[in-house]
Amino acid sequence: MNHMDFKTFSDLMALYADYAMVCDGARWEQWPEFFVEQGIYKLQPRENFEQGLPLCLIELVSKAMFKDRVYGVKETMYHDPYYQRHIVGTPRVIAFSSQGGTERIESEANYAVIRTKFDGESTVFNCGFYRDTIVRTPQGLKFEQRLCVYDTEMVANSMIYPI
Repeated sequence: MNHMDFKTFSDLMALYADYAMVCDGARWEQWPEFFVEQGIYKLQPRENFEQGLPLCLIELVSKAMFKDRVYGVKETMYHDPYYQRHIVGTPRVIAFSSQGGTERIESEANYAVIRTKFDGESTVFNCGFYRDTIVRTPQGLKFEQRLCVYDTEMVANSMIYPI
C-alpha cells in the first residue's frame, strides 16, 4: 500500500464535507457531480451488508440514473418538507494506491442524518456508515462507489433525499 500525502487526505476531507453541504443545502443538481460517469450509489441495510446479501433500498449505477433521481426529488415526489443535516465522522482510509498517476482510495466514515420538519421537530432520520471507493480525476476526487450502510431495518416513511 502506498502512503497518502497530506494534500490527498485534505482533498478527501473536502470531498466528504462538500458532499454533506450539497445534500444539506438541497442543491440536488450538484449531487451527481460527486461521482464518476459510471459511479455507483447504494443505500443498503446493515443486516444485508453483513450477510453479503445484495438487496439495497436504492441502487443507482450511472450519472444518468443520479440525474433521474434528482429530477424525481425536485419534480415528482410529494412529501412533508424537511431539512436534513449530515454529521459525518472523519474518514478512515482502508486502502490507498497510486499507480501510473491514478490514485484510488477506499475509505469509510460514520454518519448521522438529522431531519428537521418545518414545524420544528428534529429527529435522527438515518445513521450508519459510508464505505467508499474514490478515484482522482482531472476534476478532483470523485466517488466511484458510495455505499451507505444504515443501521436500522426500519426506514421512516420513504427515503427521498440522498444520504
